[in-house]
Formats: sequence, C-alpha cells, structure tokens
Amino acid sequence: MTPLVKAIIQQLQQELTTAADASAEAHASATHSENVADNKYDTLAVEAAYLAHGQSMRIAELQESIALYQHFKRPHDSAPSEIQLGALVCTQDSNGNLRYLFIGPAAGGLSIVSGEQSIQVITPTTPLAQALLGKSVDDEIQWQQDSFIVLSIE
Repeated sequence: MTPLVKAIIQQLQQELTTAADASAEAHASATHSENVADNKYDTLAVEAAYLAHGQSMRIAELQESIALYQHFKRPHDSAPSEIQLGALVCTQDSNGNLRYLFIGPAAGGLSIVSGEQSIQVITPTTPLAQALLGKSVDDEIQWQQDSFIVLSIE
C-alpha cells in the first residue's frame, strides 16, 4: 500500500468518525422526548430523522470507500507509461499552474496534502478522469475552456 493510499484511508477514517458522531447526535435529537411534535406543523423530530438518515448513508459510503482502498492494488507495480487507475498525475495548465490528481477507485473530490502538494482524488467515471485515462507524458489535453499538459505519471 502506497503512502498516498494510506493517507487517503486515514482521511476517510477521520471523516467516518465525524459522520458517526453527527449521526448519533441527529438520532438522539430525532428520538429525544423534548422533540415530540406538539402539532402537525412541529417538524423538528422529522427533520432530525432525515438528517440521521442522510448521515447513515454517508457512513455507508465512507465505509465502502475505505474498504475499496484497503484492498486496492495498482494494475502495475512500476510507473505506468499511460494514465490508468491508481496513477498520480501532475499536469500544468497554460498559466503554468501545477495540479496533482490521483485516479482512485472511490472518494472523488477528496483532497490530500502530501508534503507541500495538494492532491485531488478523482474517479474514473468523472469527465476529467475520462479525458486523462490512456494519455501519456507530454500529451496535451483540452479541458473545459483551457488546455493542460501531462508532466508526469507515477
């Protein structure tokens, strides 16, 4: 397991702890005797129940993501010549800005700080990942209203 994957799992576990705490608080609020509806317009308990349900769904999603990363194996041990699942990609836009992207099996949108670099996790189903998959170093990619160049693939 790479240090980056370990960092992703650690951050997901922290988010899971936060979500579990929020879920317990929402559940307690939904079932608390003081929140029993006095009339049909008193919806505090119903709103808390919806919140608890949403937190439960988030917990399940985080648990699934953690499991995927715990069992994740890159297709190749050495640095790939093409961008694929498990690749850490460095790109540079037309303004010279560097961007680090990790194509992972789950948790798209997650940002990890590694050293001085911020690495964004994207999944293969996103349009950006689809534009990147199969590309090589020095390939130019048109993305939205800009273009960027692939500088490295790890």
